[in-house]
Amino acid sequence: MAQLKVQQKRGVVGIKANQRETLRTLGLKRIGDVVVKEDRPEIRGMVNTVRHLVTVEEVE
Repeated sequence: MAQLKVQQKRGVVGIKANQRETLRTLGLKRIGDVVVKEDRPEIRGMVNTVRHLVTVEEVE
């Protein structure tokens, strides 16, 4: 199954609390952090919530 590589590109200062919590749930703590998650609808929804703060690549 495909995987998503998610990298945090922007900081959390001044963003809404739910977006900050979503980054934490994804496992991102600081700018430059990278996590690889399974490509599932739940993960896609979380990435969509913080799409302006992260970059996403599909990894096989």
